Amino acid sequence: MNYASFLQLHDELSLLALIVILLIYDTFANEAKMRYFQPIAILLFSIHTLLNCVPRTSFEVAGGMYQYVPMLTYVKTILNVGTLIVFLQAHHWLNGASSIIRRGEFYFLTLSTLLGMYFMMSAGHFLLFFIGIETASIPMATLVAFNKSNHKSAEAGAKYILSAVFASGISLFGMSLIYGATGTLYFNDLATALTGGPLQLLAMVFFAVGLLFKISLVPFHLWTPDVYEGAPTNITSYLSVISKGSAVFVLFTILIKVFGSMVHEWQAVLYGIIVLSITVGNIFAIRQQNLKRFLAFSSISQAGYILLGVISGSAMGMSSLVYYVLVYGFSNLAAFGVIAIIENHSQKLNIKDYNGLYRTNPKLSVVMMFALFSLAGIPPFAGFFSKFFIFSAAIQQGFYVLVFIALVNTIISLYYYLLVVKAMFLTNSDDAIAPIRSDLALKVSLVICTAAILVIGLFSSIYNQINVFGFGM
Repeated sequence: MNYASFLQLHDELSLLALIVILLIYDTFANEAKMRYFQPIAILLFSIHTLLNCVPRTSFEVAGGMYQYVPMLTYVKTILNVGTLIVFLQAHHWLNGASSIIRRGEFYFLTLSTLLGMYFMMSAGHFLLFFIGIETASIPMATLVAFNKSNHKSAEAGAKYILSAVFASGISLFGMSLIYGATGTLYFNDLATALTGGPLQLLAMVFFAVGLLFKISLVPFHLWTPDVYEGAPTNITSYLSVISKGSAVFVLFTILIKVFGSMVHEWQAVLYGIIVLSITVGNIFAIRQQNLKRFLAFSSISQAGYILLGVISGSAMGMSSLVYYVLVYGFSNLAAFGVIAIIENHSQKLNIKDYNGLYRTNPKLSVVMMFALFSLAGIPPFAGFFSKFFIFSAAIQQGFYVLVFIALVNTIISLYYYLLVVKAMFLTNSDDAIAPIRSDLALKVSLVICTAAILVIGLFSSIYNQINVFGFGM
């Protein structure tokens, strides 16, 4: 084996070096120097993102165990930008956190999960995939339970890790069945070895459980509202965007690369999951008063929409999926950013607490409205175009009834998103949230998200550029 070939892993090596640097800094810096930790971490991570945002030619390492295609650069860059926004939004929370929370731990754990996602997405072998998904999941449970002074955070961490353990166990059992049936775990070899027999079909379903759990699709969604509510808000936003985005991309890749011969079988399974996820997510979102639980069920519904790109199984489906994740990321991060600001200053999280918010905090109200309109798919916001492209991908493959069901559910989602807008702009309150002054990092993050929501949809060239590398799997 030529070990020099591992130097081609620019993304992973760069991120690993960043993790080591921040770990050493956090371990040995005194209190005075720790004041500069967060700006340095954000700056170094920004440099890492810029250095790895240009696509390269495809290559393989370790006999195909690690595989790179140009599309991976787009997806990893989207995840990097989302993570950077989370870091900016977490700046105020970490500075005001109790002394038992170390800022360095937050960055170290978050970047460790991101490294796991990198390996998971670049895997060409089920062993590397499993290492990646576990590297992403275990630190995530620690992040969910990060607020040591809040029993809800500890409870959410316990629920997440227990659910993740069972999901990983079932997924690993599916991989063992795949190996037993074919004698290999390399994706390239499995593409020709799998014939679609009953045992292989069962193995595929078991394997998919781990990813369906991470995406929080029905019926693997029950952990989502409790974990979203209990985790610190900035961790919730990371979990809802970055973790979900990477898992959806991997699910699409593996279904096409490995289980392409069973396309009709997994399309039938995904058909039912999409209908259940969109419908259940929307119906239960209507009943929520806590905004974090509200967005938890919204994210379950959004995951169903994203899967329309997966079920299409085409180049257009891949491109629309990546574009949807890009738009969904900015929209959801904007919404969670506003929630985090208000929670940090007033500890209020219910929809009725937002009554009259526009009168006291007009800028935050407008950002929240733009984010919700984008999630609902209202033109001219970016969410409308992402839904249009992903519906088009599904229609291209003949899923007319499924797209019609999704369109009906879009109307339902518009209703509950407008409930929040109504509370902010139309409902008066004598006890409205007092005016809030945000720090610079939070303002920058919200400006980036708002600009993306308004601008991305108007530049279809972004989608076309993604489409160039659409199915380079």
